[in-house]
Amino acid sequence: DKYAVRVEMFDDEVERISLFDPLTGALERTVARYTIYPKTHYVTPREKIIAAVDHIKVELKERQAQLQSLNKLVELQRITERVSYDIEMMTELGYCSGVENYSRYLSGREPGEPPPTLIDYLPADGLLILDESHVTVPQIGAMYKGDRSRKENLVQYGFRLPSALDNRPLKFEEFESISPQTIYVSATPSDYELNKSGGEVARQVVRPTGLLDPEIEVRPVGTQVDDLLSEIHLRVAKNERVLATTLTKRMAEDLSEYLDEHGVRARYLHSDIDTVERIEIIRDLRLGKFDVLIGINLLREGLDLPEVSLVAILDADKEGFLRSERSLVQTIGRAARNLNGRAILYGDKITKSMKKAIDSTKARRQLQHEYNLEHGITPKGLTTKIHDMLDVGEEQEFDQVAETAAQYRSSSNRDIEKEINALEHKMYDHARNLEFEEAAKLRDDVSRLNDLLLTR
Repeated sequence: DKYAVRVEMFDDEVERISLFDPLTGALERTVARYTIYPKTHYVTPREKIIAAVDHIKVELKERQAQLQSLNKLVELQRITERVSYDIEMMTELGYCSGVENYSRYLSGREPGEPPPTLIDYLPADGLLILDESHVTVPQIGAMYKGDRSRKENLVQYGFRLPSALDNRPLKFEEFESISPQTIYVSATPSDYELNKSGGEVARQVVRPTGLLDPEIEVRPVGTQVDDLLSEIHLRVAKNERVLATTLTKRMAEDLSEYLDEHGVRARYLHSDIDTVERIEIIRDLRLGKFDVLIGINLLREGLDLPEVSLVAILDADKEGFLRSERSLVQTIGRAARNLNGRAILYGDKITKSMKKAIDSTKARRQLQHEYNLEHGITPKGLTTKIHDMLDVGEEQEFDQVAETAAQYRSSSNRDIEKEINALEHKMYDHARNLEFEEAAKLRDDVSRLNDLLLTR
C-alpha cells in the first residue's frame, strides 16, 4: 500500500517492473514479478446484469414521467443523472456504487416480494433460538421500519428509484411466517413471547453453581452518593467490584468525578464509547485496574462479571424506561454471578416496577435456596477466563505469518516462484467454485511469499 507499481513496456513486452514512492517519485526497487488482485469480486452473470438494466430503464422512464407531472424538476434531473450513470457502470464494469438498490431486478423478484435471507436455508424442522428475546424481537420489526423510513426519503427526493424500497430487511410478519419452531430465551420475556408460548414457559431458576439471586435493599435517595461511597470501600477491601447505574450521562460523569476525588478508581460507560473500547473497559474492571463502573443503560444483558458483588441503582424510584421492571431485573442480575451478590435500590418510595422486580427476585432466591437445601448443594462463585472477552485472534495470525516465512526462507527464488504459481492456481480454482474463504487464505499465503521475495 505504501508504494505504487510502474510497468515499463517495449514492443508489447514487459521490460521492467518497479516499485516507487507515489509522492516523491523515488524508485524503491525493481521486482521480477508482481501480482495485482481486483479490489472486489462479483459473481452475478453478465446476462443477468443486462436483463436487469433493461428493467431499470423501464422503471426510470416511469419515474421520470411521475416527477415531470408533479413539476419536481430538481428531483427529475437528480434521478436521471444517478440512474443513467449506474446503468453505464453496470453495463461496462458489471457493478456500480450502491448496486444493492437494484437487487429486486438482479435477484428476479416481484415488487414487494421478501428478500432472500439466511433463514431461507433453515430446514422446515429446524430450531430457531432467540436469545435475550425481549430485545431481539422488537429489533426485528424495527429493522424494516427504520430502513423503510430512510429509503422513502431517498426515493422522494430523487436519489433512488422506488424499486430500492425492495432492498430491505424482512417485515416482522414475513419473519414470523418463515420461522421454524422457536425458543425465546430471556430473564424478562415480553408480552409477545408469553402470548406466543401459549402458557408453555420453562423456568430456568436453579443454577448449576448453586448461586442465589442477589439480596435486594431499598435505601433513601437523599444520602445515596455518600452511602454508595461507603459501600464501595467495603467491596474494594474484599477485592470485589461495583456497578452503579444513573439516569443520565451527566449524572454518570459527575458521579465518576466525585468518586475520583475521594480516591476511588472509577470509570463510566455511555453510548459515545464504541463497542471495542467498551469491552476493554469491562475487561479492565475484571482485571482490577479500577473498582467501580458507572453506566446508564449499558450494564444489562449479556454482561458476565463474576467479580461484581454490588449493583447500585441510583434514583430507582424514577418510573420510566430505564427504571421499568425489566430494566431493574436485568440490572440486578449483574450481581448474580458473585457469591456475595447484593443490589441496592435508592428510592424514597417503592414504585410498581420496583415492587415487581423485588418480588420476582425474592421468589427466585427462595426457590434456589430450597433446592440447594434439598440436594445438599453449597453455592460456589463463578470463575471465567478474562482474556476470553477480547480473544480476537491477532496473535495466532502473527504466528501463521512467521511460520510461512520460515518455511521458505531457505528456498531459492525459483522455488518460491513455483510455489506462488501453484498457490495461485489453487486460489483461482477455489474462487471459481465460490469457496471464497479458502481462496482468501491462499491469497494471504501468496502475498506473504511475494513479500519474502521482495526482501531478498
